Amino acid sequence: MAPPAYGDLSKACRDVFNKGFHFGIFKLDCKSTTCGGVEINSGGTHTFVEGKVFGSLETKYKVPSYGLSFSEKWNTDNNLTTDITCDDKIAPGLKATIEAIFNPDSGKKNGKLKTQYKHTNATIDAVLGGGDEANMLLNGSVVLGYQGWLGGYLIEYDTSEGKLNKNNFTLGYCSGDFQIHGNVDNGEDFAGSLYQRVSNRLETGVQLSWTAGGENSPRFGIGARYLLDSCTAIRAKVNNQSQLGLAFEQKIKDGVTLTLCAMVNGKEFQAGGHQVGLALELEP
Repeated sequence: MAPPAYGDLSKACRDVFNKGFHFGIFKLDCKSTTCGGVEINSGGTHTFVEGKVFGSLETKYKVPSYGLSFSEKWNTDNNLTTDITCDDKIAPGLKATIEAIFNPDSGKKNGKLKTQYKHTNATIDAVLGGGDEANMLLNGSVVLGYQGWLGGYLIEYDTSEGKLNKNNFTLGYCSGDFQIHGNVDNGEDFAGSLYQRVSNRLETGVQLSWTAGGENSPRFGIGARYLLDSCTAIRAKVNNQSQLGLAFEQKIKDGVTLTLCAMVNGKEFQAGGHQVGLALELEP
C-alpha cells in the first residue's frame, strides 16, 4: 500500500482538532446522487458576527471504464471551477488532473495541472499553476514509506520571480491506531503531532508547534473524540491559550447529522469572546 500524500500526513490528528468545530458560523451541507450517477454537493456558511453568507454548488460525474471524472463547481464569489481527472489509466498508479477557474465578473482566469503517482513505497505529487494575477508556481512533494516509517519533502518554486517559497521536511511513524509526525517548514516553523485510537469509541490527539523567534511560541493543544453510542459523539479540545472547544454530534436519522459546538475563552472569561456554532449535514 502506498504512503499518504504529503498533505495527508497527520490527517487523523488534524481531524480530531478540526472536524465538528464550526465556531461563529452556521454551516449547511447537502449531498445527493441522481439516478444517472451524478453527484451533487451544495453547501453554505453564515457568519454570526459579520453576517456574511458564502455558498457553493458542485456536480461530479464519473466514467469508471475510462478512469475519468468531471467536476463543475460554482460559488457565491461567482467563481466557476472545472476539473477533469484521469485516474490509473495513463499508467498504473498515475492520476492527472486539469483544473480551470474563471470569474465572469472580472474575467480573471487561473489554471492548474496536477499529477500524482503512487507506488508501494512512494507517493509523488507535482502541481503547476498560475493565472492572470498569480505567478506561475511549481509545487512538488514526495513521501517515502517503509515498515510504518514515513519521510517526506515538499518544495514550492515561484518561476516568475525565481525564488523558493516553501522548503518543508517531515518524518513520522504510523502503525494502525498510533501515529506520530514531526515537520520543519522553511527552517523556522516546527511542529509535531501524536494520534492514538485508544479504543473503538475513543480517539485522542496532541499537537505542538513553535516558530523560531516567534512571539507566541510555543503552541500546544490536546483533543479527543468519544462515541457515546452509534449515533452520538462528543468532542473536546483545549490549548495553552486557555481556549476550550466543545462539540456535540448527533445523528438524527440516516443521512441527517446535527452538530452543536462552543468555544470558551478561559483566558478572558469575563471579557467575552466566546463563540458558538451550528452545522447540519444532509446526505443520502
